[in-house]
Amino acid sequence: MTHHTKAINSFLDYVKVQLPIIQAPMAGVQDSKLAIAVCQAGGLGSLPGALLSLQKIESEIASIRKLTDAPFNVNFFAHQQPDYTQAMQEKWFNTLQPYYQEFGLTQDEIATAGGRQPFTHEQAALLADLKVPVVSFHFGLPDKALLNIVKKSGAIVISSATTPAEARWLQANGADMIIAQGLEAGGHRGMFLSQDVTLQAGTFSLLPNIIRSVSLPVIAAGGISDNATAQAAFAMGASAVQVGTAFLLADECDTKDFHRKALQSARAEHTALTNVFSGGLARGIVNRFMQETGYISDSAPPFPHASFVSNPIKAKAESMGSDEFSSLWAGQNARLAKSGTADKIIQDLLGY
Repeated sequence: MTHHTKAINSFLDYVKVQLPIIQAPMAGVQDSKLAIAVCQAGGLGSLPGALLSLQKIESEIASIRKLTDAPFNVNFFAHQQPDYTQAMQEKWFNTLQPYYQEFGLTQDEIATAGGRQPFTHEQAALLADLKVPVVSFHFGLPDKALLNIVKKSGAIVISSATTPAEARWLQANGADMIIAQGLEAGGHRGMFLSQDVTLQAGTFSLLPNIIRSVSLPVIAAGGISDNATAQAAFAMGASAVQVGTAFLLADECDTKDFHRKALQSARAEHTALTNVFSGGLARGIVNRFMQETGYISDSAPPFPHASFVSNPIKAKAESMGSDEFSSLWAGQNARLAKSGTADKIIQDLLGY
């Protein structure tokens, strides 16, 4: 690697991995299989824990440890759970009612509980008990008491910043490393101090500004899908890169067939930020649902509650073979993604 700098070496020594690459945790499209493959290849594999039961988290961690003794990361959401009112649900249902009619759905199909939950005391205790080496958060950090449980167990704590202000906040509140999540990144934005989209910057503007703002190691994420983009991040001082979309076509990823097909088509050239799936801003491949609702809808309840009303439409459309109502999460460089083993994808990315 041409830019094998001090920053990279300190990351490798600190996390105790061989390669400066983190596989982004991608809830809904992967399990421990992908994390294990990345760990075995020398990177930091990640398990998305936010949608899993405690039993499932425990069994997935056992699977990882059975097949590798390398460090791994478990990821959770740290959002503040907003109030969810009947009025919010009504407003969103009224907006989406034409689709309920089109697909023959009724209001009875709307869930009222579940969805993406914030980090809990039980999860913190389990991670401490299992001595998980790296724990990452999206949407800030959990409250001090929970964070202390994780940190006292010896875990390295990582979280995403989408602005220099968020990076400074993370440093002041207990993060050990910071992911600079550029606007190109697929999936949910880690925004937590402000929902103002005009504050969001692309990776190669955000990265140097965050590096300048904090003294912690900074990991670059967003649009890093090949060797050239990885090298650019390292040249700018990134300690490591975090990669999501580039792994969506990996053999070990559970990406659905229609999602894989969309990623490998010209459609993947057009991604957009939208809140119509979950209520949180997230980047995915443009489809009918996003276009017709205007991408960002004022009627959508806050994250994660919009999914209660949008999920039945998604499920019905998918059962009929359509992905026009599915969250096809992908970053802006999705067209650079290649299929193959996770090991091969990492070798291509890092130029080995």
